[in-house]
This record gives sequence, structure tokens and C-alpha cells, in this order.
Amino acid sequence: MSLTRVFIHGLESSSQGTKGVFFRTRCPDMIIEDFVGSFKERMNKLNDILFHRNNLIVVGSSYGGLMATVYAAKNEEKIKKLILLAPALNADEFKSYLNKKLHLPVIMYHGRNDDVVPPAVVRDIAREVFTDLHYHLVDDDHSLHNTFSVMDWDTLLEK
Repeated sequence: MSLTRVFIHGLESSSQGTKGVFFRTRCPDMIIEDFVGSFKERMNKLNDILFHRNNLIVVGSSYGGLMATVYAAKNEEKIKKLILLAPALNADEFKSYLNKKLHLPVIMYHGRNDDVVPPAVVRDIAREVFTDLHYHLVDDDHSLHNTFSVMDWDTLLEK
């Protein structure tokens, strides 16, 4: 069964942001959509897009990481791996999932100098929620400007 790769951008970004353009060039088969509106509207669109899809590797950045994690909490059996980039797990929309345990592989990168999503708070949440967490605190900012393009995406996006 083939993998379906998905990228979910952050709150104020789009499919045309730096990461979206990077993935579109590098992984032409990756699902890269624009998400706008309320959290509910964004999640409805994500659910519609992924409704008939399985074997997912989902990359979520910031608010997109929040969306990816909420989607995984409701559809864990459909996901092979989550890759979270400074995910906004401290947002109110995640509070109802704080007691849930997710057993899928999760790789998380977070910039030590993130001034948007607090690394220590999110790390603690992630350690509670994810049982198979590979956490990387890197010398970078919220957008992972220095780290993102040099990450081993070929390996990360494999099963």
C-alpha cells in the first residue's frame, strides 16, 4: 500500500509559504492545501481531504501541527507517522485531548528560541500524549529557518 504524504501549514501561512513550496518541489505527490477560517473549518477541510486515505505521513507546522495531532487523535489507525514542527499543542483547541495517548511514531522539532509556541510547555504536553516520541530541541526560531531545509526529509518522509 502506498504512502500518502500531507503537509499542513501554520495559522498565518499558506500552501505557498516556504515549507509548502519546499515540499511541492521535493515531493510533487504530497497533499499541500490552503487552510483558512476557524479551527473547525480547517479541520472539516482536512477531514474531507483525507476521508478515503490511509497510510498517512502527516507533517504539521505550528497550528498545522495542532491540526495534525487532533486529526491523529481521531484517526490514529490511518496514520503511519506524524512529523511536527513547533506544534501549537498549548492551544485551547487541544485541551480536550490532553488525556489521550497516541501510540504512533511522532518526530518533533522545536526551536529553542521559539517566541510563538513555548518549547518547554509543548515538550511536556507531547511527552504525556505521545508514547513513541522522538523530540528534537534545536538552536532555531519558531519557523525553524536554519533547521528545516537541512533536515533529512528523504528519511523522515519514508515509512
